[in-house]
This record gives sequence, structure tokens and C-alpha cells, in this order.
Amino acid sequence: MIQIAEMLPPVYSTLWDLVAQCGVTQAVGALDFADHYRAAPPWSYTSLLRVKNAYEDRGFKLAVIESRPPLTKAKLGLPGRDEEIDAVCELLDNMGRLGIPVWCYEWMPVLNWMRTSTTIRSRGGALVTGYDHSQMLDAPVTAYGEVSEEQLWENLHYFLERVIPVAESARVKLAMHPDDPPLSPIRGLGRIMRSVDNFQRLLDLVPSEMNGIALCQGNFTLMTDDLPATIRHFADKIFFVHMRDVAGNPQQFEETFHDAGQTDMVACMRAYRDIAFDGVLRPDHVPTMAGDSNDQAGYSAIGRLFAIGYIKGIREAVYGDSAPG
Repeated sequence: MIQIAEMLPPVYSTLWDLVAQCGVTQAVGALDFADHYRAAPPWSYTSLLRVKNAYEDRGFKLAVIESRPPLTKAKLGLPGRDEEIDAVCELLDNMGRLGIPVWCYEWMPVLNWMRTSTTIRSRGGALVTGYDHSQMLDAPVTAYGEVSEEQLWENLHYFLERVIPVAESARVKLAMHPDDPPLSPIRGLGRIMRSVDNFQRLLDLVPSEMNGIALCQGNFTLMTDDLPATIRHFADKIFFVHMRDVAGNPQQFEETFHDAGQTDMVACMRAYRDIAFDGVLRPDHVPTMAGDSNDQAGYSAIGRLFAIGYIKGIREAVYGDSAPG
């Protein structure tokens, strides 16, 4: 059965207690780049061990690592990329040693997930993020200039040929997150993880049981008119799920409450049941609700609690008596 997790910072905060009180026992964790005991990088065995123990000491199972060593040189094929890939290999090896089964990564060069606004008023005045590509058309290229999609594919192939054997040895699944927004180019930078066909190309690029997908519904629903069918198509290649929703299209959209977007969330939950997905999903990019801070737009605490409750409800509706109480 699909498991509900939450993205928790690698150092304890009251959010840990709040999601535990909602019945969540799975953690999606991050590398601790502020590790005060660090005599080695945050992807070292000792740093990862402290992070894993911190979650477990609070009753969470660390199911996914969703942060990364620097990868700009690897994505762009610049000098120094082999050293960056070496760091990823060390991370995967140490995850395997510590029994952390999934690494979520992405291939967005220079710019990560992008929004043109973080203050759109939504239901009841809640604040949500949005993207309007027309506002980016006159934006200057980055310091890296023009980067083609084919360059990104070539560099991704080089990367996967290096890391897949390590992932196979460590038994760690690689879950590729889609581009957000799924558009190309943006500010001169090509973006390749932006369509269902391109995700199939990813899987075919270096075939492996460890080469798979982080199915972020907010992005995939902008790539396809039938998200449940896409879930069934990729089936056992889905290693991790972000459950969120949007209203709009790739060129112009805003994020929504989990019960107010364009995706049939119940149909998606049925699809995960039908493919027997037993990994974790986490709520993602929630509205900032009244009384909460918008300092980290998309990640306010109260919005997360609403999302957890909603997702638990539809899981119970789909899985029936077998769903956890």
C-alpha cells in the first residue's frame, strides 16, 4: 500500500511533532549542509548516519533522501563534473550502507523549480505560487549562456553510466523529478524532463531496475490529459510520488489546495493501488494559510497538515479497510 510521508528538515523542528500527530511515520529527508559535527561532506557516512538517527529517534523511518550534492557542472558538462559525480556515487554507496532506499534528484540546469509569483491569493485568501511564462520571455540568459536540450541528454547519459552501477550495487533507487515548470528553454537553458515521452527516453537511456521516476503530480498533470493512465504506464518505474495539484497549463498555472485543482486525485490514488505501488508519497507545494508564514512559499506548516488529512481521507476511500487507521 502507498505510504504517506512528509518532507522534514534534517534538524528537529515542531513540524516533526505536527506531522507525527497526524499519523505520519515516514520521513523524506535532506542532507544536513549545516552539520556542526562535520569533518566530512554532508553525503558522508557519518553525516548521513546522524541524520538517519535523528529521524528514527523521533519515530520516523527515513524512506527517501530528497537533496543533492552540487550538480551544475555535471548537468552542463563542465570541467569538474567528474568530482561532482564522485560525490553522488559516495552518497549512493552510503545510502545503501544505511538502508535508505530512494534518492530523488533532478536535471534542471542552474535554475531549479521556478515561479514568477509567490503571493497569488487563492481560496479564503491563502497564498499560492504561480508561473507565467510570458513574464519570462524578456528575461536575460544566465551566465551559462545557451544550453541545448541535446547537451543535457548527453550529459545525463554520461552521469547515469557512472552512477547506475553504484546504485545497483547499493540497491538504491534513482527517482528523477520532472522539470518545474515543464517548459524549455527558460532563460536560454534547455530543460529535458518535461514530457511523458522524455521520461520514457530517460528509462531507455540506461536501462536498470534502479533507474526510475519521482512522479510529481503537479508537473505530470501539465504534461498529460490522463494522469491515471500515465501512472499505470510507468507502473513499477515509479519510485516516489509528490502529490500536489495546479490549475492552468505549462505556460501559465497556479498551485492549488489539494482538493481544488484540475487533477482527479481519487483516480490517481486508484491507479497507485492498481499498480501495487508500495513506496511513499508526500504532499508538496501547499498554500500558505492564515496565521502561517510565507517565508518558504509552498512549504507552510498548516497547509501541510490540511494536505495530509485530505490524502489520508482519499487513501482510506480507495484502499478501504486495509488503510491504516
